[in-house]
Amino acid sequence: MKTLAALLIALMIWGLGLLAFTGRVDQSTPAPEPPISDGVVALTGASTLRLEAATRLLEEGKGQRLLISGVNREATRSEIQAVTKAVKPIYDCCVDLGFSAANTVGNARETAEWARSKGYKSLIVVTADYHMPRSMLELHAAMPHVALHPYPVKTDLNARRWWKTGVSARRMIVEYCKYLAILGREAFLGLGPKDKAAPAAKEES
Repeated sequence: MKTLAALLIALMIWGLGLLAFTGRVDQSTPAPEPPISDGVVALTGASTLRLEAATRLLEEGKGQRLLISGVNREATRSEIQAVTKAVKPIYDCCVDLGFSAANTVGNARETAEWARSKGYKSLIVVTADYHMPRSMLELHAAMPHVALHPYPVKTDLNARRWWKTGVSARRMIVEYCKYLAILGREAFLGLGPKDKAAPAAKEES
C-alpha cells in the first residue's frame, strides 16, 4: 500500500508539473520585446518561423550578428537566405550558419563556441515556444556566464488545450520529460563542483 501511495503521489506531482510546464509555454507568446544584445541565435526545426523571427531581430538592430544553429549540411547559403527572407546585404555580412548541431545539446555547444569566438556576453535565443524551456537550460549549462534572453515563437501546437490532439499531447509530454531529465542532470552535476571549488577559492584569496 505504501508503495502504491508513493507512486500515486509521484504521478500527481508529475502531472501538476506537466500542467505548469504547458501553462508556461502557453503564456510565453507573444514574446516581449527583447533587449539589445551582442548577438542573436536561432535554433533550427521543422518550422521556418523561428528563422524569420531571428532575422527580423537582426535587421532591427537587436544584435550584431545572427547564428543559425543546426543547419542541414546539404543546404546552401542562398537556400537559407530564401527561408529567412533576409535582406541580402545584411544576410551576407552578418549571418553565420552552424552545421555541426544535430540536437539541442549540439545547439548549445555550437552556440557557446560561436559566442566565445565573437566575445559575446549576451544573446537573444529564438526557438519554438515548447522548445524554449529545455533550450534555455542547455544553453545556460554550456555558457553560464552569457546573459540569455528568450524569444519564443508560437507554433501550431495548442499549448492551452494540448490534450485535445494526439500530436500536441505527445509533443508536450515528451518535451516535458526531456526538460525534467535536464533539470535532474544539472541538479546532480551541481552537487559536487561547488563544494570542491570553495577551498580553492579560499587559497587564491
